[in-house]
Amino acid sequence: MKKITAFLAVLLCLLLAGTAFAESATTRIKDIAKVQGVRSNQLVGYGLVVGLNGTGDSNKTIETLQSIGNMLKSFGVAIDTTSLKPKNVAAVLVTATLPPFVREGDTIDTTISSIGDAKSIQGGTLVQTPLKAGNGTVYAVAQGAVSTGGFTAGQGGSSAQKNFPTVGTTPNGAIVEHNVEDEIGTDGALSLSLSKPDFTTASRIAQAINSQFGSIAKASNPGRIDLTVPSFYRGNIVGFVSSLEELSVTPDNAAKVVVNERTGTIVMGGNVSVDDVAIAQGGLSISIQKDTDVSQPAPFSYGSTIVTKNTAVNVKEDKANTIVLPATANISDIVGALNAVGATPRDIISILQAIKASGALHADLEII
Repeated sequence: MKKITAFLAVLLCLLLAGTAFAESATTRIKDIAKVQGVRSNQLVGYGLVVGLNGTGDSNKTIETLQSIGNMLKSFGVAIDTTSLKPKNVAAVLVTATLPPFVREGDTIDTTISSIGDAKSIQGGTLVQTPLKAGNGTVYAVAQGAVSTGGFTAGQGGSSAQKNFPTVGTTPNGAIVEHNVEDEIGTDGALSLSLSKPDFTTASRIAQAINSQFGSIAKASNPGRIDLTVPSFYRGNIVGFVSSLEELSVTPDNAAKVVVNERTGTIVMGGNVSVDDVAIAQGGLSISIQKDTDVSQPAPFSYGSTIVTKNTAVNVKEDKANTIVLPATANISDIVGALNAVGATPRDIISILQAIKASGALHADLEII
């Protein structure tokens, strides 16, 4: 109980500090919004990893046999795919992310994942693989040695494995062949997208921008602020965006309580409040004990030994602790009162659920 009380006391101090910080916390626009249109693109391709030490796909993997045959045919070699035993080859999917503003000749990292029954792609080499976006355009070409960061050793029942040797990476293994058009602000207009749409936050961002640059910003909706690039910055869009990102605002967040029932973790925002509510916290314990008695007859009597079972039920109910929270209570009042009556973290979770069910808790209760 002392450890639990100490834990709740520390939690109370942290929450009190978080409450005070939440009232005056400011952040940069850069951390809560981004320029609309500046985004990454996902790429994917199908290829072969060769040079494996007998850990590749079996001859039951049809796609691997067909892929080997097609690859050799492109080099002028015609073979019967049914006679192949591709133990040193594995069919893989190659994935990558194309960052914004990359140009032709830049390199990006790739991830290689086996899609057949290969045991490991450790030590293999990825054969030249085109990487396509969702529109079917090839934006990069991948090739190079595969690094898995794991291994498989031994055979049968005597084997050891570290990490997942069927998934690997090729650092800087893809060369960008086609860049994405990502010019911004060329028409004198920009838009900012909020990472977490909120009416109040969007309005505050627009006010902060207008205070710095004049009436150039308008919050069109909770997730977007439209801007007109000042004439002074028409030839320096990068400098304008940099100035925008450094502006400080105070974001607003909805009241929320997040509860993890598996670990007993509770995270509450500083703006959580409750109505006038009374809470009773107590415990009931029941123990059942079974005893066995033996009744032995007197000597030389013709009686029989009898075994009897006795059951004793003990009930103990702890005295309930009742606390009353006024309508002006905030998060520090809630945690402080529950800490005072010695509630455990799991007790607090149940109490918060009950307060929410009664309608007295003015916050979103999210259970994960």
